[in-house]
Amino acid sequence: MKKIFYEKVGSRYKPIAEYDNEFLDSFAKGNHLVMCYPGGASRKYNIEPAYAPMIAAARIAEDAISKELMKASEIRLGYKSRSTPLTPSQLKAWDNLVKEFGPDARQLEWPSIRECAEAASKAMQVEAEKILTVPAAKKAYEHFMLVCELTKEQNGTKS
Repeated sequence: MKKIFYEKVGSRYKPIAEYDNEFLDSFAKGNHLVMCYPGGASRKYNIEPAYAPMIAAARIAEDAISKELMKASEIRLGYKSRSTPLTPSQLKAWDNLVKEFGPDARQLEWPSIRECAEAASKAMQVEAEKILTVPAAKKAYEHFMLVCELTKEQNGTKS
């Protein structure tokens, strides 16, 4: 059902948007992942079925991944023996030192993108493991993997 939304401009109403639930809820040919959660939903179109559990775990783990990426990418002193990040007070003091001594005094480093990706991957694994402790989720995952294997066999793509 199409709906047109209007906005009052002065004493007249002007159309500003059109909503079509049939069009919105339609899917093109392919494999799609739809997830509904409190406050919203997400749709991933034309995905590889074998990646569905990973994509779903990543969506569920977005908050945990974000926190791990923030933690993993904090500024730190540029030598390996010091593994704790700088506190805001230390960072302010360090900035003041660089201001006084010049840019050559700055020997701080940030972690590599690889380190951040590894932290995100670990966070996703932790979230996936939590989900698979629920018997129904584990059973659904096992069923999904069985269907993927059968699909591979049917299409002659068994690896």
